Amino acid sequence: MWAYLLRRVAYNIPIYLGIIFLVMLALRMNDPVYQYLGKNASAEEIEMKREAMGLNAPFIIQYGRFLWQVLTVSFTEESWDYPGFPVGELLRDAVGPSLAITLPALVITTVISLLVAIVSAWFRGRWPDQLLVIVAVFGMSISFLVYVIFGQYFGAFELKKLTGYEVFAIHGYNVNRDTSMTEYLLQIWPHYCLLPVLINVIVAMGYDTRFYRAVMVEECTRDYVVTATAKGVSRFRTMCVHVLKNAMIPIITRIAITLPFLITGSFLVETYFGIPGMGLRLILAVEHNDFPIIQAFTAVFAAIYIASNLLTDVLYAVVDPRVRLS
Repeated sequence: MWAYLLRRVAYNIPIYLGIIFLVMLALRMNDPVYQYLGKNASAEEIEMKREAMGLNAPFIIQYGRFLWQVLTVSFTEESWDYPGFPVGELLRDAVGPSLAITLPALVITTVISLLVAIVSAWFRGRWPDQLLVIVAVFGMSISFLVYVIFGQYFGAFELKKLTGYEVFAIHGYNVNRDTSMTEYLLQIWPHYCLLPVLINVIVAMGYDTRFYRAVMVEECTRDYVVTATAKGVSRFRTMCVHVLKNAMIPIITRIAITLPFLITGSFLVETYFGIPGMGLRLILAVEHNDFPIIQAFTAVFAAIYIASNLLTDVLYAVVDPRVRLS
């Protein structure tokens, strides 16, 4: 297995370097100096600003400097939009708020979607199955932004008017470094993060439920299900043990696709709820042409994506003895 993983890592190194190279090259198609200084800046001011930004060096030198930061996992270069703050510190501060939303949403969505898919496959072709499919399709048909707007209005604004207390925050995220874990979990997290998590769960459940149901229904047609039924194995055990176990490969694939977004966050939710996570940080960096943050974000996202693919291959071999890493 280790030899396989080392080969996969070696195969992905050129791809990883190429991604960083293309992103850095694309960013430098437009000179950001004029955005920071304006059109009336003198040639001397432009040259001084370009030197301060590190853009006066040849591109290959800039590429090499950034690769050294990636290799040492330091990201010590200062953000252009936040002078005095290293990029690494800004990204570390943004990971926590992103995980506070994406990790609970992934766990809750996966568990509920699997349970609903099992129930739907159990009653496949009958009215409970048809009702669950209709609800899933209906949930998929509504825009994510609609859920956000309705959630903010009814779940936060109207609820505050009804109860006289701000149960959920409409916008913002206020957490102090000295906040205890108990206070965070019981007070701060429900106030700022529970509503965005519920919106993420509602949106994702439609897609996940349909996918998991299709997998479960397909597995129910396999010969081993007929054999287990003929041997007298209960239907509950057949569905929850045999079918679920054999359906783990597509389930793992589905979950692995979302793993990189655990760190990078949910762009829309973080933007509209004002959660200072990785998604919001990236959007602001793109708006202000903050090259150091965009480059670091790209490097982190690409690394997580490659790592999630490797983890998926390993989990395939763990859950299915027929899969061999060679």
